[in-house]
Amino acid sequence: MRRRTLLTTALLGAVAGPGLGAGTARAAGPGPSVILTGTTQLDAQALFFVSYDGLVNNNSFQKNGLLTYKGYQYAAWYTTDRSAVVARRALGASNWSTVTLAHQLKSSDSHNVISMGVSRTDGRLHLNMDSHSDGFFYVKSVAGLLDNAPAWTSAVFGAVQTTLDGLSLTTQFTYPQFVSTPEGRLQLSYRVGISGNGRNALAEYDGSSWTALGEWSSSTGTYTSSHGSSTARNMYLHGIDYDINGRLHSFFTWREQNGAVMCNSGGITNHDTGYVYSTDRGRTWRNDAGSLVGTTGSSDTVAVTDAGLVVDSLNPDHSLMNQESQTTDSAGLPHAIISYVPGRFGQCTTNYVTDRTTNGRAFHVRKNSSGTWTKTEIPVALNSSQRTKLVLDTYDNAYAIMPFGRIAGASKSAGYTDWTLLYDGSALNAFGEVVIDETRVSQDGILSFMYQEKSSGTTPSPLHVVDFRLPA
Repeated sequence: MRRRTLLTTALLGAVAGPGLGAGTARAAGPGPSVILTGTTQLDAQALFFVSYDGLVNNNSFQKNGLLTYKGYQYAAWYTTDRSAVVARRALGASNWSTVTLAHQLKSSDSHNVISMGVSRTDGRLHLNMDSHSDGFFYVKSVAGLLDNAPAWTSAVFGAVQTTLDGLSLTTQFTYPQFVSTPEGRLQLSYRVGISGNGRNALAEYDGSSWTALGEWSSSTGTYTSSHGSSTARNMYLHGIDYDINGRLHSFFTWREQNGAVMCNSGGITNHDTGYVYSTDRGRTWRNDAGSLVGTTGSSDTVAVTDAGLVVDSLNPDHSLMNQESQTTDSAGLPHAIISYVPGRFGQCTTNYVTDRTTNGRAFHVRKNSSGTWTKTEIPVALNSSQRTKLVLDTYDNAYAIMPFGRIAGASKSAGYTDWTLLYDGSALNAFGEVVIDETRVSQDGILSFMYQEKSSGTTPSPLHVVDFRLPA
């Protein structure tokens, strides 16, 4: 919803720094812990090239490159000859069965990830792949594949398409993210346009056909920093997720098109952490106070000039990362991980990769049961320009899976002020970002993530899935 008012912010209820005490403890379950239970190899020769400081097989915005459904885990990636591969294993099994799809990665661009989704209404597995501000490729399985677990062969997948069963979305498509609705429909979130000038949109599959719901964020309006102004941008999502009550949540950052908003051209124009939610399956969007701020598919979409969107205010001078991570807890309250260079290291980043690697820190942002927002710094240096992922266990303890497969944890009973490193990741030899199985923790208490070993140039490297048992 476009307004003439300037961007307003919702003040954080509290900010906790590293080393603060836990306060008054309350009776609760066990605190966070991880026990390594096994590692399996997906591919000894997975495709490797570094682009935009990341890998095409392990990118934070690859929402569901790894997922679990009805006793099976599914993974998707590109192998050494650039072919798209999808694999399946029974939970706990050490061996994966693989199928090579009739598609090869068209360009060496780490944005061109493979994302998977499940339509529970007809038991199909859906894959969207290989796009960055251009056309996408889509394939779906036969009906009932995920319910009946038939033989895992190429025959269970249909032809690779450049539409959603005939529905054309946009010629500038990026960032596919599948999310299942509480009724079992499947929604596809994506960006229309380009970095710095794009809009978020939704499509929906009802078990028989796809429908375009339309765009829900705006690229227009004026944003002004202390350095200059910008009149175009895009909203980068940290995720899009339904909670236990059926509310759809999304944290985001804005990226401005005009570098004049920054203190130095070597930084990045991302600013502010915003939050919106929907109670009608993404048809309308509300700010934290419950005010309507956008209607999907209309001319009145969520804009930078809307009031009440920002839950953590930050100017473009601190190399705030886009597309980090989010989740919801057992009460339906939203949690997110954000990361940037704190002001104690200076008020102007001049090289976002170098400065984030040297001084970047991750923060846990959450909404309390009282309705206020709290931000806690995770006292573990990033040592990377890349992103951190977030999961909660059955006791709502939080786990931040950081670059290189490091795992930090914090307990709900201590108000998430006791973040500590639980696993240092050194044995993995992981390149950087990892892909989390967001669906598995609630099913069998296992934290599972996909990672690729370090390599150089275009030399292929092994791709793995590692499993950790969380408190039962």
